[in-house]
Amino acid sequence: MTISTRAVWAAYGAVTTAIVVTYARVDPAELYHVSGTGLPGGLSRALVYLNFPVALVAVPLGLLAAGRIGTRVAQIAGIAAATLCAVVVVPGVVDQGDLDARWVNVLPVLGVAIALALEVLAPTQHIRVGRGTIAAWIALGLVSLVWITADLGFHATFGVFRAGEPWHGSASVHLGHHHGLDGAMLAATALALLAASRRLLSRVYASLMLGYGLVNCIQDLWTEQVMKRDWTTHEIPSALNPTLNGSWLAILLVAAVTMALVETRDGARRAPVAAP
Repeated sequence: MTISTRAVWAAYGAVTTAIVVTYARVDPAELYHVSGTGLPGGLSRALVYLNFPVALVAVPLGLLAAGRIGTRVAQIAGIAAATLCAVVVVPGVVDQGDLDARWVNVLPVLGVAIALALEVLAPTQHIRVGRGTIAAWIALGLVSLVWITADLGFHATFGVFRAGEPWHGSASVHLGHHHGLDGAMLAATALALLAASRRLLSRVYASLMLGYGLVNCIQDLWTEQVMKRDWTTHEIPSALNPTLNGSWLAILLVAAVTMALVETRDGARRAPVAAP
């Protein structure tokens, strides 16, 4: 199976559209740490979404597109996009406790816009993915169903998940966007990037993205679907920001194992075949 890098952009574009619509029509009290209402409220939350997680994805996609174009201007634009997107890692640029947009959020969005422009101008890149990657995408999609419907502005249990059931005075899964979906999409994107990347630095970035995405997905899923059923009081530490905790140890371990597997696979492909 093959996909294009433009399909990756389209997936994040679909989520951005859903955020604008849902946050424009749903009462902020049912959402998470936002105060805006109507279309301005929807655009505000979408702007923050373009900071996190989209800016993290725009860095490698923009550089890949610049490489396909191959000109010096494109390379400079790719570096500029990556630099602007990197502003999102500065503490306080995206604050989980206050997801209303601020002026500083415009900088990563400019980086995303440049990266997207490079993608549009570049030849289409097709990525061949194997059955293992497809199976992983399906699994990530299944665990994300409750977050996808929340992004669309309604609760659905699919017979398995907690969703609108009350927990400590609010819904177990609030309407609107969840960092668990961010994690699932980052992990899915990383699997595609690992298949597309040829440079060591790109593979390291994708491996870290895979670990970061998986741990954040699991952490949010654990909180909403295990702890909120009162099955346990054990909490998985937040992995959104770099911290010395078990979650970040898991991220680094996943990244290290992924790099080892990728390098072993690529080394086997490069090995010369012995003559009979």
